[in-house]
Amino acid sequence: MRIAIIGAGATGLAAAWELQKKGHTITIYEKEALPGGLARGFRSDAWQDSVECFYHHWFKSDQSMLALTEELGLRDSVIFRKPKSVMFHKGKFYPFDTILAALAYPGLGFGFNKIRFGLVGLYLRMTRSWKALEQVTAENWMMRFAGESVYRSMWEPMMIGKFGEKYASQVNMAWLWARIHSRTPELGTFKGGFQAFFDRFCEILRSKEVRFCFDTPVTAIERKHDGEITVISADGSMVDFERVIVTASPGAFVKMTTDLPESYRNQLLQLKSMGAVVMIIALKHALSPEGYYWYNLPKTEGYPCLALVEHTNFVPKERFGGQTIIYAGDYLETDHEHFSLPKEQLLQKMLPALKKINPAFQDDWVIDSWKFTESYAQPIPFVGQSTLIPDLKTPVDGIYLATMSQVYPWDRGLNYAFRLGKDVSRLIL
Repeated sequence: MRIAIIGAGATGLAAAWELQKKGHTITIYEKEALPGGLARGFRSDAWQDSVECFYHHWFKSDQSMLALTEELGLRDSVIFRKPKSVMFHKGKFYPFDTILAALAYPGLGFGFNKIRFGLVGLYLRMTRSWKALEQVTAENWMMRFAGESVYRSMWEPMMIGKFGEKYASQVNMAWLWARIHSRTPELGTFKGGFQAFFDRFCEILRSKEVRFCFDTPVTAIERKHDGEITVISADGSMVDFERVIVTASPGAFVKMTTDLPESYRNQLLQLKSMGAVVMIIALKHALSPEGYYWYNLPKTEGYPCLALVEHTNFVPKERFGGQTIIYAGDYLETDHEHFSLPKEQLLQKMLPALKKINPAFQDDWVIDSWKFTESYAQPIPFVGQSTLIPDLKTPVDGIYLATMSQVYPWDRGLNYAFRLGKDVSRLIL
């Protein structure tokens, strides 16, 4: 078959890999100049490695990722390390990357609260049953079983940072279960950065005669009376295919596909998501005196973002010409002022947070900065979310939709994007 894939992110490339094995002719359309989707990267002249526009890492439990990199012959370039993550409590940051560190965290209080925290964590790590958990909010479940003080000090700041005050209390417990159940303290990256991985992946696919069309936004997908599906690009080109996989957001899919039934269109538009705003800052000196990597930041304390990541406490700064690389990332509704705020002004809002983390920080430590935004970055899983998730096969014959909203109950991430690509290709085959 002649198959078009819209999007050269992890899902699109994984689908192409599976489909080309069976001899199908694959064309991949990508609106950006590079592959990788939300995990695409860029590289300053002083750096050996790329840096992702939107921060990503792998986990040691990511079986789909491990299997795919093995198949591609790239497993030896996957690097795992165990950096230091910290939580905030009453003006200080405390390690939170081992069981013992978590139990020592003062935000949990004493005695019974720590026992409840440990038992709840053990249960969520062990159980595979999540269906019942999606019928209750994470807030209500955690308040009942972990206790109010544990929820308020530990989970609520993360939920508000991730989903905003509007949606934090509406997110279901199955989503939080998936994060706790599947993640490991060992984090993985790719030698040279994730852009190096995606570039290598594309080279392998090209060697299998997969065709790429970069800098080519797709504006419309139309099914013809003879069963062919026409893909129309922004430059006016029109190409017919027998199958089309769309990995763009549900909203973008609705705009580009003319033949969707009204009920299905409404189902897609009910899927809510948060956008993302990321500042990447290159510094002359290390920020964290303790070598901390991941700071979970409470917005109630005046921090302007959800997380601050000192990337060079995970990947050595020698890979970046001796520069310290900082991520300041946030999930926000797309009408938030940070989306339109000029980079220089957003940087000025971020700098006081760096000063709070390290009182020795000075503004002249900043070498350079970059700002990236994305309107579709974090699906919002409400109670009963599984009933809202559309099938990969759409009502329009020959057209398939595979987006991060459909990896539920798992959280967004490259591992589940790879799995989704494999799932949609199996459905076509």
